[in-house]
Amino acid sequence: MTKKRPISMYQQGGMLRHFFPNSTLNIVNCGKGMIWEGKIQPSVLSTTYDIRIEYNSGKHPNVYVINPKPLPLAKDATQLPHVYDQVKQHLCLYHRALNEWNGCDIIANTIIPWTSEWLFHYEIWVATGHWHGGGIH
Repeated sequence: MTKKRPISMYQQGGMLRHFFPNSTLNIVNCGKGMIWEGKIQPSVLSTTYDIRIEYNSGKHPNVYVINPKPLPLAKDATQLPHVYDQVKQHLCLYHRALNEWNGCDIIANTIIPWTSEWLFHYEIWVATGHWHGGGIH
């Protein structure tokens, strides 16, 4: 059995820049971290969202919606569903304790699609008031 090696910040950033050439990327902490900002539109009928991903080697990527801010809420809702922080709009994309993501995974192939899926379910939630994205509440 071959052991997978963690993907370097430069490789992670390069993949993100490849798929999102108009995005910005800053490698920080002497190559041990990165901050990526780009735009995601979950469907052709969707709003385009400005997203920031902050990632440090050995940690989980943190994903934030930076625009629009604040994200509109569903009718009668008082807070966003599936976020770690309401004000920072820090998205909860997967169950961290179950190791659904690790440093051997490519952010562009996992975190970005999961962010798009979260935003898609968010838009349905705004329209209907019901969260259909699953997850643990």
